[in-house]
Amino acid sequence: MFVSPSAVDRFVAQAPAGWQWPARTLAGGTGPGTARALGAAGVPAECIVSPGVDSPWLDSEALWALLRDRLSWHGERALIVRGEGGREWLADTLRAEGAEVSFVTAYRRSAPRLGEQGSRLLGQALALPDAHLWLLSSSEAVQQLPALLAGQSLARSQALATHPRIAA
Repeated sequence: MFVSPSAVDRFVAQAPAGWQWPARTLAGGTGPGTARALGAAGVPAECIVSPGVDSPWLDSEALWALLRDRLSWHGERALIVRGEGGREWLADTLRAEGAEVSFVTAYRRSAPRLGEQGSRLLGQALALPDAHLWLLSSSEAVQQLPALLAGQSLARSQALATHPRIAA
């Protein structure tokens, strides 16, 4: 299971020359972007399991709804390729079904370092909140905001969150 296109890219970048996706091995992804990255990496379409563009949710729960009945998970092995840390929901669910779960940390998340242009844009967004919209696409990114804002408030700002967990 791959949590993002970045997880696919970083995993495949470490593969030895001539590597091919193992036959009949499912490759799960949490959404269409991850499915496209898997296809671009050479994973056969019939092995890719992912919520489609029409899915109301693009997360582990939506992926599990597609995987749940594909196999009897007892005794199966699952590998979750993700960034450092991350949610345990799918791993816990797979373990409860009897699967052996391992993880590969494909990348590490860290606080952004704003350059001059980024600092200027942040200042503009804080000074003119009606003219800007924040796009919140990661719970980890939201957790980094207080340090980035240095005590300034987003109370007058508008934001769009890509998932209810992120909004919460």
